[in-house]
Amino acid sequence: MSLQLMEPITSSIYELDTCALQDLLPEMPLWVKNPDYDRVDWLNKVLSDVWPYLDKPVASIIKGIAEPMFAEYIGKYQIESIEFKSISLGTLRPVICGLKVYDTNEKEIVMETAIRWAGNPDIVLVIKLLSLHITVQLVDLQISGRVRVALKPLVPTFPCFSNIVVSLMEKPDVDFGMNILGGDIMSIPGLYQYIQETVKRQVASLYHWPQTLEIPILDASSVAVKKPVGILHVKVIRAIKLLKKDILGASDPYVKLSLTGERLPSKKTTIKKKTLNPEWNEKFKLIVKDPELQVLRLQVFDWDKVGTHDRLGMQMVPLKLLVPYETKEFTLDLQKDTNISDSQDKRNRGKIEVELTFVPFKEDSIKFSSKCSGSLDSFGKKESRIDRASEEGTPGGAGLLLVMVHGAEDVEGERHNNPYASVLFKGEKKKTKMLKRTRDPLWNEEFQFMLEQPPLHEKIYIEVLSKRSGFIFPSKEPLGHVEINLTDVVHNGRINQKYHLINSKNGMIHIEIKWKTV
Repeated sequence: MSLQLMEPITSSIYELDTCALQDLLPEMPLWVKNPDYDRVDWLNKVLSDVWPYLDKPVASIIKGIAEPMFAEYIGKYQIESIEFKSISLGTLRPVICGLKVYDTNEKEIVMETAIRWAGNPDIVLVIKLLSLHITVQLVDLQISGRVRVALKPLVPTFPCFSNIVVSLMEKPDVDFGMNILGGDIMSIPGLYQYIQETVKRQVASLYHWPQTLEIPILDASSVAVKKPVGILHVKVIRAIKLLKKDILGASDPYVKLSLTGERLPSKKTTIKKKTLNPEWNEKFKLIVKDPELQVLRLQVFDWDKVGTHDRLGMQMVPLKLLVPYETKEFTLDLQKDTNISDSQDKRNRGKIEVELTFVPFKEDSIKFSSKCSGSLDSFGKKESRIDRASEEGTPGGAGLLLVMVHGAEDVEGERHNNPYASVLFKGEKKKTKMLKRTRDPLWNEEFQFMLEQPPLHEKIYIEVLSKRSGFIFPSKEPLGHVEINLTDVVHNGRINQKYHLINSKNGMIHIEIKWKTV
């Protein structure tokens, strides 16, 4: 008699009733209950393979978290010390029940997951109490909870993020036993619940969102991007007894000013005709990023109608000589160049008089969780918070408008796709680089505008265009534009949004704008 194999019966999960689904999946993973969470079997496989190698670094993190908590009990209840005798994660790894990735406008990757860990760690404490050494062993550990993990900020250095920031989205469920001198003290009535709640409360108070655990991955100095910290006010007063360059015994001098470490064009005074003792009394503002290292470069030139302009002399002023908010006057001997060992050409080149004032920016009106500093034993506790703008009213006075054009999405031209962005503000136009053959350009370029007053009733116009290489007509094609009201930037200090481009089918542009006051 032949046996006939029956075809297996298959059906979709959503067709099963409650009982059948619970029989199939006794512990429902998040990717089944919530379609926003992805199934991550591959990640659990990776975690299983690397778990033995995570033992030491994760144990170090646990010690760093626990030791400050232990320190709170030293001196109480006759406790003299609490130390780890041994700490190991054991052979059973946690299980990641699903993963959700958030889309944000910041330079970060934010993920949320649910984790369950029924582990067999070897964690033994030694408590010194009234000259007695009591050994406490942790057994039957079980932990579950929802965790948010952010990799930020994203940087152009491998592994492409500088910190791992972890926070709990709810109080974790923690269950464990404790053996002391071979007996389970958790069997003492009332003690089990007290210890469980104490541990939950302690962990939640440290890392319950918006508080975070920050684990540095890259050295801050290797990924630091210098941001403007203030404005250098320069008044070029006069020059005295400049070196004669012209045959007739006079020069047409002007001064160029710049800060080292900047690629911005130099500032220039007006040209004073036929004089060796010019008076300017002209004021300039330069953006400062590092007052400890940057140097003001002053160069005096003789203007010529034809050919290159002769340099009459130069001098450098380190900004570290300045005290914030204090005006300091300098009378400087002009030199041929900055090479102090050059013994040639020791002629007297005259002097230049300038007044310098360094004015730092006020603290940003909004602080974000991505702005973190410092660490605690290679990781630390941080609290994300948002400081609202001052209740006293709109901040006034001069300041710096920073416009970061991050990128665009889904921009498409009829004839070509070589997009660049044009930023127009108060008659001043600035452009990003052009990227060839793409509909999703990433520029990440920042532009700066110094203003005497907050741009309360101003708008900034940003347009995306495509430019054809070569001389074929027409060479430019508009791909969409946006006009942004700056009122919110002034009140809040910062905006970071994606805008739908006007006159574009689906195009969007990502713009970040900051207002820094002095």
